[in-house]
Amino acid sequence: MICRSLFERHKLMFSLLLTIKILQNEGQIDPVEWRFLLAGAMSTETSMPNPASEWLTEESWVEILNLSNQCKNFDGFAQDFAMNIDLYKNLFEASDAHKQPFSEKYKDLSSFQRLCVLRCLRADKLLLGVQDFISSEIGAKFIEPPPYDLKECYKESTCTTPLIFVLSTGTDPMADLLSLATELKFLKKFEAVSLGQGQGPKAERLLQNGMDRGLWICLQNCHLSVSWMPTLERIVEEMEPEKVHKDFRLWLTSMPSPSFPAQVLQNGIKITLEPPKGLKGNLARSFAKINDTFIDECKKPEEFRKILLGLCLFHAVIQERRKFGPLGWNIRYGFTDGDLMAGQKQLQMFLDEYDVTPFKVIRFLCSEINYGGRVTDDKDRRLINNLLYRFCNEDVANMDGYSFSDSGTYKVPAMENIADCKNYIKSLPLVPRPEVFGLHDNADITCDRNEGYEVLATVLSLQPRQSAGAGLSREEVITKTAEDMKSKTPPAYDIEAVSLKFPTSYRESMNTVLTQECTRYNSLLQVMATTLASGIKALKGLVVMSPELEAVTNAIFDNRVPESWAAKSYPSLKPLSSWMSDLLERTRFISDWIEKGIPPVYWISGFFFPQAFLTGTLQNYARKMTLPIDSVGFKFVVEDTLTRDTCAVGPDDGCYIRGLYFEGARWSYEEHTITESRPKELFTDMPFIWLKPEEQSGAASSEGIYTCPVYKTLTRAGTLSTTGHSTNFVIYMDIPSDKPQSHWINRGVALFCALAF
Repeated sequence: MICRSLFERHKLMFSLLLTIKILQNEGQIDPVEWRFLLAGAMSTETSMPNPASEWLTEESWVEILNLSNQCKNFDGFAQDFAMNIDLYKNLFEASDAHKQPFSEKYKDLSSFQRLCVLRCLRADKLLLGVQDFISSEIGAKFIEPPPYDLKECYKESTCTTPLIFVLSTGTDPMADLLSLATELKFLKKFEAVSLGQGQGPKAERLLQNGMDRGLWICLQNCHLSVSWMPTLERIVEEMEPEKVHKDFRLWLTSMPSPSFPAQVLQNGIKITLEPPKGLKGNLARSFAKINDTFIDECKKPEEFRKILLGLCLFHAVIQERRKFGPLGWNIRYGFTDGDLMAGQKQLQMFLDEYDVTPFKVIRFLCSEINYGGRVTDDKDRRLINNLLYRFCNEDVANMDGYSFSDSGTYKVPAMENIADCKNYIKSLPLVPRPEVFGLHDNADITCDRNEGYEVLATVLSLQPRQSAGAGLSREEVITKTAEDMKSKTPPAYDIEAVSLKFPTSYRESMNTVLTQECTRYNSLLQVMATTLASGIKALKGLVVMSPELEAVTNAIFDNRVPESWAAKSYPSLKPLSSWMSDLLERTRFISDWIEKGIPPVYWISGFFFPQAFLTGTLQNYARKMTLPIDSVGFKFVVEDTLTRDTCAVGPDDGCYIRGLYFEGARWSYEEHTITESRPKELFTDMPFIWLKPEEQSGAASSEGIYTCPVYKTLTRAGTLSTTGHSTNFVIYMDIPSDKPQSHWINRGVALFCALAF
């Protein structure tokens, strides 16, 4: 009953919480280990150097040290790891890492404790580990949710319990409901009304009529009629079995909405509906509505059939790319079947009316209008145009066995009719490899990691505010962490002294950039100093605990950046412990600049507002050369031979920058171009880049380069701030490449100023 009212992504989480609660009651869960699993490393200090830096990331090593230091059952785990490097490397590289054995000392860990090690080494296998844990503790049936059965739900209902369909984008329960009504001979007694403006009174009359005569009444899209919801709540409350016909049933459909009446939700039978998951299911659903009659209406049936397959596959690909998070799309768009239907109709019309199929026009209508009407981000628009070209071009129609993916798994099969096409879809793999989406195989790891972390973050947000275990109360843990952070928080910068040492100058715009940066950091440091001091006093009972201070202390306990700090901070996805280390490094960069003068290499990640720094660099050059600023642009020279030790002075014009990270590709020091990522290597460092200003003349050639977007954080999407700049996008950089642009665009390759750890 619980499972049918949960979305797919929450079912495993529910089973996990159930298992943990049972084991906690039996005293089998160590609260410190449970907290480590959910919140991760609480400290970023490394007491030992990383013993396997060539394959183990710094993030993983910090988590191993924290596990070793915090949890008594893992005491000495870091030393054991260093002594058994080969064994743990095998675990790290294994495709079934969640089943691999540990060293002799830790071979008897419980299935729960194994999850803590998985979090450190292979977070992408966390959910598989969670499934094993649930199966071994309470049984496999708790990881196999029961199938959706509408008839069963109906049998459990009464004339006074509403049946509520909780919808998600791309679903409609009406077909299932009508077939149930037909089966139970209620079709003639079935009435439906779609709620919206002015439909309230009509729905009320229908309900009254239905309760008297024993009809089935379906009120669709309750989320669109917020103002009428209190009336619905009153009607449901007043239903009494003696006054309502026993055959009466109230069916409601609604998207998740805060305005839906809680009492109706609690008393009703809830059924979640989601579109089929996976590329194969999506493709099969698109073709379920297509038959040979529809194809034969077209004057070029063979061509129509082939391009239609391409369009349906494109539709499935752009929907399924959403599961890869920002690597798939900057913004998650709700593409619907309506977008596909419009494309199908246009395709049929063009094939009928033109001797030579105008593919350019079809692609424009499809990617810029049908689907593109939803696409608001310019990087996403570039991607959708690029993706569509692969699925809709002359070769799809004219070439035998045209392949949509590099491996040839997805291709245009030899087909005489739609049945052949449906048989081909049935033969496709259930789990597609990322290559069909244009992504690198590493994308699967990114996807699984994100899913695992999302589940843990949601479970953490549901935890009761209790003690932290390890003999310390919750207040003691927060006080200790807050006092540590307070002692480390640097004092605010003396803006007056900085302005005197670096006065506003026509020839040196960087002086203004530095002063602005100090002002921005000051507002963050001041709010931190104030809330930390007050929070510590409030925990000791010396001042009143206000809602703002409570939010700060709760966030410190959960290893999250408090919202009042985030509002004054630069964008960041790091947990609080890493965020604090990052802040100290940033303030050190600014302090060194103040003390030693302009640095030879700028750490671009250290800027609050990198766009101002880039504009300042261009301004310096434009003023030096007496050129109009809008005629000057950057040439990007990758200086892969420079290091911080060998770079003592900056260039005459422009500047060197460091601190960028690649996702989706890496830099090849041998070929001096962008190249494919290595397996399991999700992020790599970008070498120094010389931002070389020069006068721009006409349109630049895009041959031999990839125009790579640079973002501040891994979410990629941002909002437009008051300055007209995106809060996340920084600049496009031209990076040397020996592959066409389209290859890297599909890969989702981008550069970032900061990672999430």
